[in-house]
Amino acid sequence: MSQSSAPLPPLPLISRQASALKGRIRVPGDKSMSHRSLMFGAVAIGETVIRGLLEAEDVINTAKAMTALGASAARGADGVWRVQGVGVSGLQSPAAPLDFGNSGTGVRLAMGLMATTPLTATCVGDASLSRRPMGRVTGPLAQFGARFETAEGNRLPITLHGAREPVPITYRLPVASAQVKSAVLLAGLNTPGRTTVIEPTSTRDHTERMLKGFGARIAVEQKDDGRHIAIEGQHELTAQTLDIPGDPSSAAFPMVAALITAGSDIVIENIMLNPTRTGLIQTLIEMGGDIVIENRRLAGGEEVGDLHVRASQLSGIAVPAARAPSMIDEYPILAVAASFARGVTRMEGLEELRVKESDRLAAVEAGLAANGVATRSGRDWLEVDGGGAAGGGTVTTHMDHRIAMSFLVMGLAAARETRVDDSRFIATSFPDFTGLMNAMGAKISA
Repeated sequence: MSQSSAPLPPLPLISRQASALKGRIRVPGDKSMSHRSLMFGAVAIGETVIRGLLEAEDVINTAKAMTALGASAARGADGVWRVQGVGVSGLQSPAAPLDFGNSGTGVRLAMGLMATTPLTATCVGDASLSRRPMGRVTGPLAQFGARFETAEGNRLPITLHGAREPVPITYRLPVASAQVKSAVLLAGLNTPGRTTVIEPTSTRDHTERMLKGFGARIAVEQKDDGRHIAIEGQHELTAQTLDIPGDPSSAAFPMVAALITAGSDIVIENIMLNPTRTGLIQTLIEMGGDIVIENRRLAGGEEVGDLHVRASQLSGIAVPAARAPSMIDEYPILAVAASFARGVTRMEGLEELRVKESDRLAAVEAGLAANGVATRSGRDWLEVDGGGAAGGGTVTTHMDHRIAMSFLVMGLAAARETRVDDSRFIATSFPDFTGLMNAMGAKISA
């Protein structure tokens, strides 16, 4: 699915109305933490041990990239990943282009990691990733002294020339983005002095938490103009042992499936409950969803728990723009939930969805329309009329894993079957999605 491999034929799937979903399940390890654990381990001193790593294409591509840069990231026979680090200044120019497949997180954070080391690397990706703009990352990284040769429109493929004498910067995020924030902080790791990121709106904070755990000198302070994150560069990181909890973005799909499928009663175990990632859970509870968090505990510096979810009659609400950073990946599946609610659901602050794996806002609207759901939208907002989905449509996924999974969930409760044109890209984040869902009672098939 990358530029260097032959195109594969699409893999359509059909989802049909299901009876009650039942069971206790575990979803794959958190994707954000998985990417970061490999990268931070690669520039730490010693061996980082990772249990529960998400073994999906996006994360595997990050592991391969770290190995190509001179570290070593490998899975043992026991299923545990071990990363041999090279230190914050130890990355080397790779012998071949780094292929990040479909992963925007992988390529953007890796560019930050490489930007302040004197190496040269070319980053490539699949057709979907190659359409996504990279200027929001290359712009601030160039301020450190890195140089970039890009395809038209600041897109992949990109050749990066890392700064030989990087200079620290203070960077204010123009748009809330955990990826851009993280790229700048990672560039600060090998930069003398203090690098500061100012975010007017808080975004997911896995980078700050995990860097602190690895021993980085990082300080976070809330000020009148936003959240200031400062990192002191050129201090070595120390290898860690990590247990990765379940990904709340992956849990979103069985969670909504259970809410909208009559008679359902499921438990999703060991889900990461970082407050910057629980916006969808909060929203669904406000809509009337029967979601109870059980067995709360701490693991690896993050709060985790089990989600007990029962079928519920949802009601439409207004979802505030301020919540968008804590659930930006979950709006497609929220839109599906909204289509089965009573009344209208309005979502605001969605401009980031225009530059995801696809124009997710347009893709969601088109998929809803194809299945008989009325919507209205603007540049950064979406309204969805509830009352149930007729189904019967074919959804164009635009090579976007979250669009594919969202509309397969819709088909479980729609009046007629729902078809997605291509499901191959589900493997980038949730390789056993179909098997796990069907084991609970879903009806998803080729």
